[in-house]
Amino acid sequence: MEGKLQRFFGSQDLTAGSPSAGLIQFAVPLLIGNLAQQLYNTVDSIVVGKYVGDTALAAVGASGPIFNLLLVLFMGIATGATIMVSQYFGARQRQLLSDTVGTTVILTALCSVFIMIVGPLATPPLMQMLDTPQDIYSQACSYLIIIFLGVAGPAFYNIISGILRGLGDSFMPLVFLLISCALNIALDIFFVASCGWGVAGVAVATIIAQVVSAVLCFIRLARMTDILDFGLKTLRLHRSLVARVVKLGLPSGLTQAIFSMAAIVVQRLTNSFGTTVIAVSTVVMRVDGFAMMPNFTFGTAMTTFAGQNIGANRMDRVEQGTKDGMRIGLIASAILVTAILVFGGSLMRLFTTTGEVISLGVRMLRILAVGYIAVAVNQILSGVMRGAGDTVTPMWISLATTVAIRVPIAYALAYLTRSEAQPVGSPDSLFISLLVSWVLGAVFTVFAYRHGKWRSKAITSVPTTEKESPAEQA
Repeated sequence: MEGKLQRFFGSQDLTAGSPSAGLIQFAVPLLIGNLAQQLYNTVDSIVVGKYVGDTALAAVGASGPIFNLLLVLFMGIATGATIMVSQYFGARQRQLLSDTVGTTVILTALCSVFIMIVGPLATPPLMQMLDTPQDIYSQACSYLIIIFLGVAGPAFYNIISGILRGLGDSFMPLVFLLISCALNIALDIFFVASCGWGVAGVAVATIIAQVVSAVLCFIRLARMTDILDFGLKTLRLHRSLVARVVKLGLPSGLTQAIFSMAAIVVQRLTNSFGTTVIAVSTVVMRVDGFAMMPNFTFGTAMTTFAGQNIGANRMDRVEQGTKDGMRIGLIASAILVTAILVFGGSLMRLFTTTGEVISLGVRMLRILAVGYIAVAVNQILSGVMRGAGDTVTPMWISLATTVAIRVPIAYALAYLTRSEAQPVGSPDSLFISLLVSWVLGAVFTVFAYRHGKWRSKAITSVPTTEKESPAEQA
């Protein structure tokens, strides 16, 4: 049984065999893993909503944009490393592959220390800048500070699991994630329900669980001696590889940074509607996370698939794999979106028993429904372009749709819908603006895929680090 599981879910060479079969084989455990990872935040929200109340639920949600803003360093590293690892793996360049992994680990450690220092210091002023309601301010700050102090756990898990997936191994990260997810749920209930720690207990549970998953990922990577060398000798910074990681990852990092800042601006608008709407937004975004999973999954799968095949100089497989991935991704997304629309009310009741929160949340989910199909197109084609090494084009598309489209539309709609009953405007503006940005993002991405220069962005022709002089290594 174990042998069959390993053959289906283990490390895969996506440069051979049926593209559709390879994508499904790679994406299934990745999808399960993404769904399990989404449970982290979802369980946090369910536990605090049920055992503490709507104010605690709102506190966890209000902290999200700030946490995402300070994680952009890791997002950039993860993107650059995944592209390089998948292409070097496809090109069978063992030395470059090993050195890239070592460099990535050191960069992650340095960024973790930076966030552990800056995050707690920046939390109170940022929460004040957002006009966070006083009834949730203290809880939101406590949650964020604890998460930042333990950021190394989730940072290393996400980056090392990304490296493993770049090597074609989506099975073991899934196993480790399921273990940590089960641990997180148990600790959530223990710390919040039994110990009465509130939102602080949820944060501590999340950190402990992700530290465990990070350690397991390190062990797995160290044992992949048939593919790469990973040990103390490879844990050093190579300047050429650092520059390459930054070049590939910086556009995605900047995209996420600006996206997070835009989210903070929108969060300020959300906060102006009051605690109830903040709670609604928190729950909708948790449900939204599950609806997005097929899109993010196949986007990630296409990055690895495109990277490996471009590294192996198999552009024909990239083209066929894109068609197969688009078809599979759209079907999976449509099925899940249908389920969410049918069971939306029941899903909302998992988080709260407040009728106003439930009814408003169901309405918001219906507004967003069509947009999930558009996001599937965006993520899959963007994944192909990133796998080829073109991270700049998706960056500009994300910036245009988030900053130039969503934020102005959200504020404009809120202003235009002001009334005596709704002096700040309609909360629908928060989600209508998101829907418009998703649809336009898909249109722009299709155009860029058909007419862009992503096909010429491969990086595997660079010289090996074996030729670096000692002075070129940090």
